[in-house]
Amino acid sequence: MRGIILAGGNGTRLRPLSLVGSKQLAPVYDKPMIYYPLSVLMLAGISEVLIITRPAETALFRRLFGDGGRLGMSISYVAQDEPRGIADAFRVGADHIGGEDCALILGDNLFHGADLPPMLRSSAAGMNGCVLFAHQVADPEKFGVAEVDRAGRLVAIEEKPERPRSNLAIPGLYFFDGEVVDIAKRLTPSARGELEITDVLRAYLKAGRADLMWLGRGVTWLDTGTHDSLLEAGMFVRDVQRRQGTRIACVEEIAMHMGFIGADDCHRLGEEMSSSPYGRYVMNCARAYGRLPASARLRGRP
Repeated sequence: MRGIILAGGNGTRLRPLSLVGSKQLAPVYDKPMIYYPLSVLMLAGISEVLIITRPAETALFRRLFGDGGRLGMSISYVAQDEPRGIADAFRVGADHIGGEDCALILGDNLFHGADLPPMLRSSAAGMNGCVLFAHQVADPEKFGVAEVDRAGRLVAIEEKPERPRSNLAIPGLYFFDGEVVDIAKRLTPSARGELEITDVLRAYLKAGRADLMWLGRGVTWLDTGTHDSLLEAGMFVRDVQRRQGTRIACVEEIAMHMGFIGADDCHRLGEEMSSSPYGRYVMNCARAYGRLPASARLRGRP
């Protein structure tokens, strides 16, 4: 499965902050925002990732991750000259997808929870068409909304409805088979001039090939696209890390646990940042992991 992070857009809800750079490079407590969606793809077992950016910011993302080799990954970049909607990611990323299954995640979405890694991997393995996720929210009218029948099966999708038929919001994380590129190429812009991800999902639903996976109470989902939600996300990350003694979305640690890199490689990455608490945490993780017997190294534990 190939991964795509949509990190373009103008970030108008975060102005003036976004006037000087990509919102996906804004800090969420101790790391750039884009670490969080990247970590989700990594936990799903994805090591080939395309980052879609604005032309002026591609070099900044490349400076952050390079070609991904340091993390045992392949990370490539493509510029989107102007935002045309979420579904445009499949057109822009068609060569990267190459007919394979793919996962798309929005660059300002944060997911965290112990149940998340196995859920991601099982969803990817058992996919038949597409998988979208649902999370209960208090204000569903702000999001795409999933309507389900009494058996919990997906029956309809609405985009920011005035009168939502459920409180199940659809977060910015989706799994698709390789047909998604052809579906996206057939789309026409909506009334607001965008290629809507909702139209892609409806095409799969109409064909009977859309599955809904509920994110339970054990998974937190945050959209960091506003000033308030960005601050709330930072406070959430800070509080969880302080209480648990771990780091959310530590991509070096996740790469090690997923088997993308070894403990020595992880330690070297930590050493390069050893003047910061984050770097020292990476080094400590590598040392602890290196002492474990092979049978005790849980794949994708973070």
